[in-house]
Amino acid sequence: MARECKICSKKATVGGRITHRGIAKKAGGIGLQLVKNTKRVFKPNLQKVKMNLNGSRVSALVCTACIRSGKVVK
Repeated sequence: MARECKICSKKATVGGRITHRGIAKKAGGIGLQLVKNTKRVFKPNLQKVKMNLNGSRVSALVCTACIRSGKVVK
């Protein structure tokens, strides 16, 4: 089972974590240099919720944005 929202199909996306090093020019240094750019995964905030779907009660993974917006009928 994929970690994906049942309603809006929100899933994990790939991005990067950028690391800087040095002292800012404002503080008397030569500026911040880019040291490293590592890959990371941005995961959605999924919650297991029991909801009504076509008249039957099922449990599904739903993102908190869908729960707050009222797209889920508990």
